[in-house]
Amino acid sequence: MNIEQYRQRKKKKDSSPSTHSLKKKFFGFLSRTLIIIILFLVCIILCKSNTDIKKSIYEYVYNTNFNFASFHTIYQKYLGDVLPLDSIINTKTEEVFDEKLSYKNSSIYKDGVKLTVSDNYLVPTLESGIVVYIGEKENYGNTIIIQQINGIDVWYGNIKNSSMQMYDYVEKGALLGEADGEFIYMVFAKEGKFLDYKDYI
Repeated sequence: MNIEQYRQRKKKKDSSPSTHSLKKKFFGFLSRTLIIIILFLVCIILCKSNTDIKKSIYEYVYNTNFNFASFHTIYQKYLGDVLPLDSIINTKTEEVFDEKLSYKNSSIYKDGVKLTVSDNYLVPTLESGIVVYIGEKENYGNTIIIQQINGIDVWYGNIKNSSMQMYDYVEKGALLGEADGEFIYMVFAKEGKFLDYKDYI
């Protein structure tokens, strides 16, 4: 055996998984798992013993607005159809039509704007996003709220004949429904603060 044959044999031996390397990987995985469990338990103990830490964690969890629409966009961009997310989150793409929001007149109304439109006007969505609310809102009538991919929640009030369902993902320009009469209400909000509608329509 020459030095070249020795190197080849050593290389082959090193590349084949040995019992020792498998044990090492297993114990590495086990130790990382234990560290995560220990950190989780330490966090629970700190929350139980220190009310300030507990309060700050609760405030972060309950007051932070997680943008699911952005998550859906990132998922589609990088993972595509690897996981069947579209079977969990309905995607409304069949109702996209080539029309932008148009109105005759606008006036300030409550926290947003009242738009005068034609009777039974077909309302398009301004931006892609996820439906996060459907129901009656005081002073706004039947309202649909879409959390857009830019993090802005848009309220569409005084809407009828909508086929939207909770957690539908809608593309920009999708048919939201019809105006119930000759006006619709719109409100723009982000992280609990109302925004000036003039910047968005």
